[in-house]
Amino acid sequence: MRIAKQDIPVRFDVPGAVARQKTDFGDATGYGVIGGEYFSIGAGTDISPLLQGLKGDLCQSPHWGYVLQGELTVTYADGTYENLSGGDLFYWPPGHTVKVGADAEVILFSPQDEHGKVIDHMLEKMSA
Repeated sequence: MRIAKQDIPVRFDVPGAVARQKTDFGDATGYGVIGGEYFSIGAGTDISPLLQGLKGDLCQSPHWGYVLQGELTVTYADGTYENLSGGDLFYWPPGHTVKVGADAEVILFSPQDEHGKVIDHMLEKMSA
């Protein structure tokens, strides 16, 4: 699920401050400790080969985050996809992969244990 900044509902708009809030933006129940992550990813990067061997050959960690700049396409287990670009807030449920269209800077908040396992798997693939 992605949402552009201008589409996030405004809760208050007063001189010097605007607060926007999108409610029901994913569920972190049962995931435990959350890690904060900052990714710099070059254009043309496709993480799919690094996910091979995981369930469904997809990342099985949910992520909440923000695209600072760049362009990404996230594809889900059911074959649907979303295009994201700078300024988009997102939630990616478990079962996805990512391709980068233009150099991207992305902030993620992910369950530390689940995403740590995915990153470890990717590191093993890169060292093979």
